[in-house]
Parts: sequence; structure tokens; C-alpha cells
Amino acid sequence: MTAKHMVFKNKSPNQWFGLDFNMNIYRGCSHGCIYCDSRSDCYHVTNFDIVKPKENALEIIRDDLRRKVKTGVIGTGAMSDPYNPLEKDLKLTRNALELINAFGFGASLTTKSAGIARDADILQDIKSHSPTIIKFSITTADDDLCKKLEPHTSITSERFTALQTLAHHDIFCGVLIIPMLPFVTDTEENIIRILRMAKDSGAKFVYTYMGMTLRKGSREYFYNQLNTIFPDVKEKYEKRYGIRYSCNSPRAKKLWSVFTSECEKLGLLYDMKAIIHHYKAGYDRQLQLS
Repeated sequence: MTAKHMVFKNKSPNQWFGLDFNMNIYRGCSHGCIYCDSRSDCYHVTNFDIVKPKENALEIIRDDLRRKVKTGVIGTGAMSDPYNPLEKDLKLTRNALELINAFGFGASLTTKSAGIARDADILQDIKSHSPTIIKFSITTADDDLCKKLEPHTSITSERFTALQTLAHHDIFCGVLIIPMLPFVTDTEENIIRILRMAKDSGAKFVYTYMGMTLRKGSREYFYNQLNTIFPDVKEKYEKRYGIRYSCNSPRAKKLWSVFTSECEKLGLLYDMKAIIHHYKAGYDRQLQLS
């Protein structure tokens, strides 16, 4: 069934990077991240590991943008990575960015793929008239661990290279340390390494959540993967979290102190309001007049 709309208004833009609209061009994701919340039953995505482009996506996006009374920032990457393997040939994300540019909107992309570096040119064009922010999801600083947790996506070092490329084009980029896996990636060493790698690559911000979420569907998949990769860890999750949705790190308080202290030292933004203010600075009046 063809979707009637692709660009949806965000009811609470200031809660998540100031996004005015949300858009997802693909269904499913082939990255294979063992912890992905989008596997949850509540999203009703069958055969999640098989990526499928939404039918007539570009035509629908064009019609949606044409009808918008006001412009704003359009976010994508929440449910499916916009730079999955199909994107290399289909270029739906790139073409959607061209539409966003043509209609005078801003862009926010979240990805685990180094493939986004291909679109540095169009992102730079969008930035010339509207707020643009790129968020690289980084779970671990260690490439070998990355291959276990996120087996089919760009390894961490490749993502930082892509971030550096976009930063050289003066595009506002940063890192999401989300999720933070209790008993796996919730260490001071991992946090500090990611922050320093982010700074060295030209990131302006790092945002984190000291834990992860588990729902029916994603929980079972995650536990099955843990049995293979970290068989001793599954029992810790079951004992501490049971069937809870929010699984905060037992070291959250200490880790938050380490995180904020290191961000301050490196000059990295980490507060949501501050991040929104900085990447939208200078565009407010222009967006109001559009």
C-alpha cells in the first residue's frame, strides 16, 4: 500500500534536536545492530532486516513539501538508516535532500553509515539557507566491538572519517552515544575515547543517554544475540531489568559526571537546548519569513 504522506509534523520539536518534521524513506534496516529499538513489535515492521524503499517516496515528499505553509527542519534516520546499502544505487535520500533544498527546508540526519559523506555537497547547499545538523550514532570507540554489536554497518573509525569530511564542509555535526549498553559499553574509557575522537574529527556536540530501551520484540532479539556474543551478560540484564522498558546503566551517575566533565574540557556541547540554539543560530528570522 502506498503511503499518502511522507513528511509529518513533529508535535514537540524542542524535545529532540528542534525537528519540525519527520520523514522516513525506507522501511527496515540491514545494519544488524543487536540492540535496535525499531525491531520492537509495536512498530509492526515485518522482515525488519530486509530494507524496502517506500513506494513513490519522492513524488509524495515533493507533494508534501509543496503543501507546507511554513518551512522548518526535516529529520530522517529515526526508524531506518537513510544510508543503507540500497541508497548507493537508488539515491532516494540524496534526491529527497535535493527536494528539501529546492523547497527551502532544513535537514537533520541520523546515521551509522559513512555513506553520508557522498552528500556533503547538497548538505552544504541546504546549510546555506536553512539549519542543518548531522548526528552520527556511535556506540563504541572500538572497531572490533563495533563489528559484533553492529555487524553490517560502517565501523566506528569510518564514521568518524565521514564526520570529518562533513565538518570540513562546515556542516554542523556531532555524535549520539545512544544507546549505551549496560555491562558492555558503559565504561569511562569508552566514553572518553568517543568524546576525544569526536573532538578530533570536528564534532560540535555529543549527546547521550546512559542506558538503553528494551521492548517486546527487540528484547528477545537482543537477548538471543547476547547468548552468542556475551553469554554471561544476558543473566545480568534479566536479573536487573526484567521486562522494564528503560534500562539505565547501574553506573549512570558516575558516567554522567565523567561525560559532562570531559565535554566541558573539550568544548563539546552536550545539552539539548544548547545544541539546538547553536545549529539554528542566524536562521530564526529566515524561517519565520518563509
